Amino acid sequence: MRVRVGQGFDIHRFVDTATNDRKLILGGVHFEGERGLIGHSDADVVAHATAEAILGACGLGNIGEHFPDSDPKYKNIDSIKLLEIVAKMASDHNFEIGNVDCSVVCEQPKIAPHRDEMQKKLSLAAGAAVTVKGRRAEGLGAIGRIEGIACWAVAIVTQIE
Repeated sequence: MRVRVGQGFDIHRFVDTATNDRKLILGGVHFEGERGLIGHSDADVVAHATAEAILGACGLGNIGEHFPDSDPKYKNIDSIKLLEIVAKMASDHNFEIGNVDCSVVCEQPKIAPHRDEMQKKLSLAAGAAVTVKGRRAEGLGAIGRIEGIACWAVAIVTQIE
């Protein structure tokens, strides 16, 4: 039995409120009344970073290789579905996901009121515990200026022989 670790990262810019009605989806949860993020899929940075961490831990490439933004079938797709596919890929390659830990960095919205629901949806999709923490950028850089949201994730998997 081999234990492997993977790191995931994703970042998306907010849409311009005046010209777009895109929903903000984080960890599979709709944050009502908040500006959405620009992306080919639903731009769920938390689900994307989670999937990236799992793919990396399994040595299976990255999310862009498997779900390219040039493919119209992924336009506005629910990223929780992509995470489910990634979890199946891991299983199909004899990996068991131990857990994934995510740090969401944004000035707004507040993550804590939705954390439990996010963790539940992500964990169900991944087939393993996924934890989520909200962090602020303390006004620094593009994230601190409320230009977007970023997420870092770390996954641990076990290779089943």
